[in-house]
Amino acid sequence: MKAILYIGHGTRSRKGADEARTFIQRIMARIDVQIQEMGFLELAEPLIEDGFRHCVERGATEITVVPLFLLAAGHIKEDIPNALAGLHEKYPHVKVNVKDPFGVQGNILDGLADLVNEEAGTLTAKDSILLVGRGSSDPDILADFANIVDGIRNRLGLNRVSVCYLAAAEPRFDEGLETVCNEAVGRVIVVPYLLFSGLLLTEVVQKVRKKEKEGYSIIHTGQLSRHHVIEDVIIKRAIENE
Repeated sequence: MKAILYIGHGTRSRKGADEARTFIQRIMARIDVQIQEMGFLELAEPLIEDGFRHCVERGATEITVVPLFLLAAGHIKEDIPNALAGLHEKYPHVKVNVKDPFGVQGNILDGLADLVNEEAGTLTAKDSILLVGRGSSDPDILADFANIVDGIRNRLGLNRVSVCYLAAAEPRFDEGLETVCNEAVGRVIVVPYLLFSGLLLTEVVQKVRKKEKEGYSIIHTGQLSRHHVIEDVIIKRAIENE
């Protein structure tokens, strides 16, 4: 019997974890597969091992693993495969099919542009976009963000689009935020390239509010899962080739 296991990153933020669970439950309701479970890589329950075990206990002999990750950093390349390798040894009779992360998709960039337009309204050439990534030392991630910046610039018709990172890559968020605010001639729209709420998004929100109190015209779009396109991408991943 086939099953789907959705894997999220996990967060220490209760709000973020609850948001991810609610989001996954909405996905489950839209897919006609009897066995569907979720698991987190770390910091929240259930863990991957628990979700996998629940699938098996419910009769799964084939599990499609759907990582809820925007880009293919270390978690996708190392952590999740390592966790699944141990489970394969424990349940050798279960066939496992792991789907790719979302990657740089045109429809996701369309959704990102929608979020900017919803929050900012009519844009002008004076406005600036600051894209905020989680960050990674993986050069593939930096190349992906360069493509994302180009995609957003083309969709919104703005030249002032830059990127910064919350960890593990330069420029860091504080530097990127300071630079874009100092150089701004119009509004600053901060776009967190993060799937769910959590401690990282809280950091972004707090620093945006600080800049607002300092007199800058600045807003942020919030997490990407607010847009329906993310649900559609996951569903396509989960059921393709079925």
